[in-house]
Amino acid sequence: MSRLLNKVAIITGAASNPGLGHATAIRFAQEGAKLVITDIDMVGLAAAEKELVALGAEVLSMEQNVTDEDRWQEVIDATVERFGGLDVLVNNAGIAVMRPISEYTTSDYDLQMDVNIRSVFLGCKKALPAMIASGGGSIVNMSSVAALRGIPGVSVYGIAKAGVQIFSKSIALEHAADGIRCNSLHPGLIDTNIQNDSRRDNPDEFEKLGDTVPFGRMGYPTEVANCVLFLASDESSYVTGAELVVDGGLISK
Repeated sequence: MSRLLNKVAIITGAASNPGLGHATAIRFAQEGAKLVITDIDMVGLAAAEKELVALGAEVLSMEQNVTDEDRWQEVIDATVERFGGLDVLVNNAGIAVMRPISEYTTSDYDLQMDVNIRSVFLGCKKALPAMIASGGGSIVNMSSVAALRGIPGVSVYGIAKAGVQIFSKSIALEHAADGIRCNSLHPGLIDTNIQNDSRRDNPDEFEKLGDTVPFGRMGYPTEVANCVLFLASDESSYVTGAELVVDGGLISK
């Protein structure tokens, strides 16, 4: 329990269980981090906080719409006030609207871009001064394999997640001298709550999804969280501007 000992970390979208933010918060708590967890789902967030406290973590939970610039500043200010600084930011919150472009509305587009890329821009912009004041740190921006290859039905999601990828590279270059690393993480098919509608509505088709992965199954949220942990910790001290793909070999086919 030492890889993030006394490190202060913000994780957005941490309420959903099973989910990537929730799994990341659990792994960070197990490794000694002081946690600020945010979400729009306050019921789920309260349950997550209870789990984290049971693991011995110091936790601050805050309701947050990640597209709201003023709320981002409030989250950063509350983090610094409570814990004295900021070492790690995990921009995890996101949303997937998946349908053919012919069925996409302008509202669908705006929602995808706001939640998946505007939020990352705001999070980095607002967190960077606090991280610089803390002497450096690590930003992990959640992208997707949809940023790395064309996938039918996820065109706009892919645009947003590709934006996360290139934005992370630019932040890495702009703030290397400040001791801040910034990397993007690219999960493939992961068995989270996002998959529940497909599991419920088309159980046979859902089971076939795992067969498309060379490993023969979907990934587990903890398998992604372990990679977030690596990028957040000093073990990745010479890694910045990189893309870490966690997909069981899916896009290597």
